Amino acid sequence: MKFAPSLLTGVAIAGLLSVGNVSFQAVKPSISLLPASAADATGLSAQQKIDLITKNKGVFGNGDQLRRFFFGDLEPIGIQPGGAGHVVNLYNKANDVTFSYCSTFDVVVAVKKGKVEKFPANEVK
Repeated sequence: MKFAPSLLTGVAIAGLLSVGNVSFQAVKPSISLLPASAADATGLSAQQKIDLITKNKGVFGNGDQLRRFFFGDLEPIGIQPGGAGHVVNLYNKANDVTFSYCSTFDVVVAVKKGKVEKFPANEVK
């Protein structure tokens, strides 16, 4: 009868491990189970984001939209006179788009496809 307590202990441990694993998966589901569109909270494609920023170009607060959409993906590649003093040209390598941003008014003043280190003066006024 010494075999019964060992068997009972083994079954109890196996049961706890399986229940623990199931409850852990319920709390933290695998990312692969989520649809690809759920990874982006906005639900917009990169091109839709660029189009929205272009449409709202020059509108106060548009810079916040730029930061939210492309957080961590913008590389400063140039600074030039324009806006209310100077503008910074920010390049998004993933989408090959350059945004000209005026921090004084928090607005995007120009958007162009490709890596543009200096926009024409009439575009960043």
